[in-house]
Amino acid sequence: MKVVILAGGFGTRISEESHLKPKPMIEIGGYPMLWHIMKYYSEFGFHEFVICLGYKQYVVKEFFADYFLHTSDVTFDLANNRMEVHNNYTEPWKVTLVDTGLNTMTGGRVKRIRPYVGDETFMLTYGDGVCDVDLDALLAFHRSHGRIATITTVNIAQLKGVLDVGPDNQIRSFREKNEEDATLINGGFMVMNPEIFGYLEGDATVFEQGPMQRLAAEGQLMSYHHTGFWQCMDTQREMKKLEELWSSGRAPWKIWK
Repeated sequence: MKVVILAGGFGTRISEESHLKPKPMIEIGGYPMLWHIMKYYSEFGFHEFVICLGYKQYVVKEFFADYFLHTSDVTFDLANNRMEVHNNYTEPWKVTLVDTGLNTMTGGRVKRIRPYVGDETFMLTYGDGVCDVDLDALLAFHRSHGRIATITTVNIAQLKGVLDVGPDNQIRSFREKNEEDATLINGGFMVMNPEIFGYLEGDATVFEQGPMQRLAAEGQLMSYHHTGFWQCMDTQREMKKLEELWSSGRAPWKIWK
């Protein structure tokens, strides 16, 4: 199953860092946030990734093109124009990097990667958040209810899309946030059936608005409530919090050896 990661936005809320690189390429512990997310999915056996790019996409492409340079010791023999990689570790990943447009909205980006996903169920998440959700349980839950979409919901007072979830875990409404909200929010880490593409009109489609609202109204949007760790990286304060967790050896999302 493929994992689609949204990594093309401008990251304006953390512009101190994102003016140099896309937000998912901001480093935690010396590695891009995007890498942390991919490592987490990979530990659950998800090794195929489709990355939706836009703003400063070349930074992401160059990272993967030179992956060994970022992760291994290297000897450059300049006289003989040779390079030797030492102790290289290869990830079991197949990574497709897709230019989904500079100004394309989130729903438009997802629509653009349909040729790389086909008519299969796929994982979908944002490139700026980590958690310790059980992805096997999330996928099992999605398969059990037969609806089009499942999103991981977390209860936290932040400015994200706000959900009204019924006792049967069906999402009854989905709306944009406001500053007064402190309720269940969309934490990413979603599962989508291919029917989702029928809800996406074009580049101007904001995934978290029309499509989500329509899915909720039709009873096709389900909540997988996660009560463990979840953290996005919208601000320098949140970036510092993640860095401190990583440096202390207590990063809940680091489940790999």
